[in-house]
Amino acid sequence: MSTPALIDFHCHLDLYPDHVQAIADCERERVFTLAVTTTPKAWTRNHELTKDTKYVRAALGLHPQLVGQRAQEIGLWEELLPQTRYVGEVGLDAGPRFYRSFEAQKAVFERVLTACARAGDKVLTIHSIRAAKTVLDMLEQHLPARRGTAVMHWFTGSQSEARRAVDLGCYFSVNHEMLASTKHAELVRTLPLDRLLTETDGPFTKREDRPAKPSDVSAAVAQLAQLLGRPHEAVAELLLCNLRCILTSGG
Repeated sequence: MSTPALIDFHCHLDLYPDHVQAIADCERERVFTLAVTTTPKAWTRNHELTKDTKYVRAALGLHPQLVGQRAQEIGLWEELLPQTRYVGEVGLDAGPRFYRSFEAQKAVFERVLTACARAGDKVLTIHSIRAAKTVLDMLEQHLPARRGTAVMHWFTGSQSEARRAVDLGCYFSVNHEMLASTKHAELVRTLPLDRLLTETDGPFTKREDRPAKPSDVSAAVAQLAQLLGRPHEAVAELLLCNLRCILTSGG
């Protein structure tokens, strides 16, 4: 892969009005973009559009917020897993809107982690709203670090949970809205520099009153540089180094 200029490690490209153009923009602007999906039924089209791209990768997902209606799609997810290295969006959501399906979410997430561990060398982007402890418990039990790479997407757990995630080998993808929160920025400041990546979570975040696009991840790089008291160029290179470590790892 040619060296990217930026990294958007969690973006819903298929939810933009023009999916094809969104991918083309990532290619033109050299943004390594992990295009997450919310259901396995959406993955095939994403894969078709990105299989020959330089900078965009399609991830196979089953979003925890949809498990209440789509838990049965885990079978399709398992069938498709051999076709991709990238997994997401997956995880758990114990927020009030989705807590009713929490037991079903855990059952689905266990199957995701078990399948990834069995296959080996998968890269996962993981949702953990109000469920960081349970996510980490399940990672520890079902996906040893040597069997895959877990990236905590928009992590909002406690500092002790963040330290535990680090000990389990996790990375963290951070976005500009997360870094605009004093509490969450302080948590990011405590994370090892070699475990950081950037994301937008577009189109669910905003820049200048419009949905954020992958190139807007440059704002998170600038915020990180300010937060860490390091030159912008040094932080950008550090992030690229972290990406290379993930992409070239064997497990």
